[in-house]
Amino acid sequence: MSSPLWDAAGLAIRPLHLALSKPSLLYVAAMTIFLFRPPGLFSFFADRIALAALCLVVGLRALALHERIPFVPGITLPMIGLAALAVARALREPFDAQLWSIVASKFLVPLVLFHAAILVFRGHGERRYFEFFVALSLGYLIFVSIAFFSGAQSLIYPRFILDEGLGFHPDRARGPFLQAVANGVSLNILGILLLVFSQRKKLVWLFWLALPLAILATLTRAVWIAFAASGMVLGFRMIRRRPPTAAVLVVLAGLVGGIALHAGGHSLHDMLSDRTSERGPVDARMAVYEAGWAMFQEHPFAGWPAGCMYSELARRMAGYHLRIYYVHNTYLALLVEFGLPGLTLYGIVFFNLFRLARRSPPNESSTIAKLRTVWPVLLCVYLFNAFFVDMAYQFVIGLLFTVAGMLCVPEEAAA
Repeated sequence: MSSPLWDAAGLAIRPLHLALSKPSLLYVAAMTIFLFRPPGLFSFFADRIALAALCLVVGLRALALHERIPFVPGITLPMIGLAALAVARALREPFDAQLWSIVASKFLVPLVLFHAAILVFRGHGERRYFEFFVALSLGYLIFVSIAFFSGAQSLIYPRFILDEGLGFHPDRARGPFLQAVANGVSLNILGILLLVFSQRKKLVWLFWLALPLAILATLTRAVWIAFAASGMVLGFRMIRRRPPTAAVLVVLAGLVGGIALHAGGHSLHDMLSDRTSERGPVDARMAVYEAGWAMFQEHPFAGWPAGCMYSELARRMAGYHLRIYYVHNTYLALLVEFGLPGLTLYGIVFFNLFRLARRSPPNESSTIAKLRTVWPVLLCVYLFNAFFVDMAYQFVIGLLFTVAGMLCVPEEAAA
């Protein structure tokens, strides 16, 4: 006869057993929390708790299976270097939760997820959960973007997306990131990943027919350019393999875009025309770049202390009345924050990430082989948009480094 105490203990550890047997479920759950955790909102520590739980479960599972901690020298070492620079810089300042949140989002989260993904996504079954996550996330972001674009705000959830006092770009489709570029990059990357992972061709067609309208709704020129360029590259690659499919997709996507442009009459056309010819944001951005470059030239190797970087940037832009002063460029932000050593380490990381496209172990699964062919396109989408925003959005960064981890799974462990 079983004891009630033992039954209660069994129920208590059942979630841990499930997490240890299906770590990919916990992984995508953590990524979902990252998706819905914008900076400075409620549940401030929810993403950190999810990350800690993921580390605990993956670590326990690695110990139980006698697995080694992954180590990819060309990527691991420079990422550790960047994280060490960021942590050392933050430790020199009085404790600031927002500062440590940025450090975690930009450097610690991708470092952890890259190595966790190598341990978690080693087989087809584990990657299936990631496929579902990609499809659900893309479908949600497309729906929210189109709902905002069409004026159906009542359908948008969570409601904080509509709060004009939070984040940036309240007049654009910014999704739960509260920033239009981050939303556009996520749509673009998830759309490419759906082409690779999904076996449901009708679902791929449906999402890719709606994706141009969702991208259009971001009203962000950098996002438009990156999506158009990546779509052309992927289209040419598909034409060589599946000419009819590629041709039909291109034609239908063009028709959807044309219908979208004319559906709203002159008001929509005028709005897009005003957005493409708008000079105010460009002038302000150029002023930010000039001020940031001047700050880098004053401290080219040590960077600026975290406590005075943004106040100094605001002082140098006295003629502009911005709500928040940021550099709005990932590479210039690295130069201002850490000097040349920071940008050098960042360049080494992405140089070695590009090299993953050339790594082709024998007997590699067809999914990973397809992923390797589009990997340079994914990196270019990310790096191009990084010219126009400081990539501090942990979902976007985590998504990229999760895919990188899948490409680094050891040959003997891959399935």
